[in-house]
Amino acid sequence: MEDEQRKKTFLKRNGLLLKAAATALITLVIKWAMHRQGWELIAVNPLFAGIVAADVFLMSFLLSGVWSDYKESEKLPGELASTFEAMADEAVNVYRHKDRTKGSALLSALSKLDQTLLKWFKESKRDTKHLMTMLEDVNDLFVTFDRVIDPPFIARMKQELATLRRLITRVRTIRATEFVSGGYLIARVTTVLVVIGLVLAKIEPFYEAVFFVGVITLLLTFMILLIKDLDNPFGYYEKGSTQDVSLYPVEEVSDRLRRLCADTSSGKSD
Repeated sequence: MEDEQRKKTFLKRNGLLLKAAATALITLVIKWAMHRQGWELIAVNPLFAGIVAADVFLMSFLLSGVWSDYKESEKLPGELASTFEAMADEAVNVYRHKDRTKGSALLSALSKLDQTLLKWFKESKRDTKHLMTMLEDVNDLFVTFDRVIDPPFIARMKQELATLRRLITRVRTIRATEFVSGGYLIARVTTVLVVIGLVLAKIEPFYEAVFFVGVITLLLTFMILLIKDLDNPFGYYEKGSTQDVSLYPVEEVSDRLRRLCADTSSGKSD
């Protein structure tokens, strides 16, 4: 079991590099076949170097664009967890000092909402509308608090719920939006053309050709895969996704909410 887990961890951390290396190896095999057949028809000149530089510049532009969204996405799970923690603390106060039934009901609703949020993150077919409906259900609980809880408390809770809705909407937008799809297309086409040019280029001696073709193909392929992977930092449901932000803060608060629900059900408090 541990060996299988280590294998999965290794593949997740090095998946992009392994894919890029496999592509570079296949390209070198084709290059060797072309060399043996004498089908290397393109002479290397400064224009070819310019095409490679243009491709690298284009991918640098794409990488800078997706990187800003990725850095923002790294903060979202922590902000979601903080919002749940704040609401959970208020629910515990209600349970301890105001009304045990209502406090327990709010904790239970928050726990179910957080578990649904985790499933929404990890399953591509999970409907966002269902998650938003659960947010509305939590909001409906506050109507029953009017005679028990002070208005400032309800205002704070509704503000936290609005923050939660805003963060979920932002995650959904990042997941659904592809950064400059036209840029991806031209980057892929240019990279394919560069690799074809390298395969057909006559570079002497041959061992230098092997080195340059292998390194350039590895670099360009890795960049394309990395940009595509970074474009969706919440791709937990995608089979080949490796560069996903950590959901540890949300999972941690989910465990706490389950413990609090268990304690309130048994008559204990946190």
